[in-house]
Amino acid sequence: MQTFFSLAQLADPDVAEANKILRACVHCGFCTATCPTYVLLGDELDSPRGRIYLMKEMLEQGRPADATVVTHIDRCLSCLSCMTTCPSSVHYMHLVDQGRAHIESTYRRPLHDRLLRALLATVLPRPGLFRLALAGAWLLRPLAGLLRGAPGVLGRFGAMLGLAPARLQGPSPDDRPQVFPAQGPRRKRVALLVGCAQPVLAPHFNAATIRLLARHGCEVVVAEGAGCCGALAHHMGKTDASHVQAAANIRAWAAEIDGAGLDAVVINASGCGTTVKDYGFMFRDDPALASDAARVAALAKDVTEVMAMLGLGPVVAGPGAGAPALTVAYHSACSMQHGQKITKAPKELLARAGFAVRDVPEGHLCCGSAGTYNLLQPELALRRRDRKLANIAATTPDVIATGNIGCAAQLATGTATPIVHTVELLDWATGGPVPMALAGLQARTEFSGAAE
Repeated sequence: MQTFFSLAQLADPDVAEANKILRACVHCGFCTATCPTYVLLGDELDSPRGRIYLMKEMLEQGRPADATVVTHIDRCLSCLSCMTTCPSSVHYMHLVDQGRAHIESTYRRPLHDRLLRALLATVLPRPGLFRLALAGAWLLRPLAGLLRGAPGVLGRFGAMLGLAPARLQGPSPDDRPQVFPAQGPRRKRVALLVGCAQPVLAPHFNAATIRLLARHGCEVVVAEGAGCCGALAHHMGKTDASHVQAAANIRAWAAEIDGAGLDAVVINASGCGTTVKDYGFMFRDDPALASDAARVAALAKDVTEVMAMLGLGPVVAGPGAGAPALTVAYHSACSMQHGQKITKAPKELLARAGFAVRDVPEGHLCCGSAGTYNLLQPELALRRRDRKLANIAATTPDVIATGNIGCAAQLATGTATPIVHTVELLDWATGGPVPMALAGLQARTEFSGAAE
């Protein structure tokens, strides 16, 4: 793609990066076929190629974002399916991140939109505030169905209420800064990102991860000072806020690296993992943090990557140990398969544990969660969820497994099929407890699937 940035513009490192990305695009349009919003809406401007044209013109002209640009960029899920499809390796993620930051700094949204975005950016990264907000949402939950189909701000409020869980677990002591010793000889020392929303919505995900890693010889550190990865604010264009959150993690983990050492920074929410692995790029021009950010990014691993390196230990429970067969529909989060390019390890580990793993039709298309997307674009998110669940249902699963808390929360609003984190099944198979979501299945003697 031909670009026309001035030399003065190209002196800005961000503009220079955008120019490099834009020039890699050859207009081929392969990305349109795998873009979830284009598949739904059929609008060129709601495809990666269309959005690239919009951002190119905006950035080249150096002008503020307008309503058209904002509408179509806001509809982007940042699922990164286009990056998997693109034959020219266009780094759409870095371009759309820059586009969103430009929108945030140059476009004045309607008051209700500004307030909602500020609320989400303030509450979601802070577990205490998030837990308090969910307690309030629980009281208003009966209104969710009434408001969900309403236009504008009421529809968004309905979406927020609809996603609020019916019950909340209490805070887990596992999420506090501490060190969990390895069981048996120590093979690795790893830091675990416990996250922000996950300790509130599903603290058992972190507990299962810690048990699984410790059982396989990992000393697991929950580092003092680490918290939200910054992804939620980052994808709303709130760069300053996201960098503050990311910088806290970088400092916390760098201290561990320079202290007792780390073999990996383990992330069990793939949306967070994609961001942490990008810390080196995010802080590339920061003289104080560039080196540490690069070190942290190099050590960042999804939990299934670490387990693939360690090798799954003896299978002592579940289908792999003679229990009734259990069919698992594996939902690969976009941030896992497109953001991190991890496609085989989770399924291979589940199969090794004895589960009959089923690929989901149209598995490359997003479920509609995408961070805060299901709160900001509830109509499109609902359509994406329903399409995803219909494809999952076609596999007739007993359970749905995924590696991202956002996907688990999104899918749970539309199905009665139990949803678990991949690590919960691996933990169970190697000696941990039955996953909470499967408690009702434990007493059954038959399941719909058959182990392969």
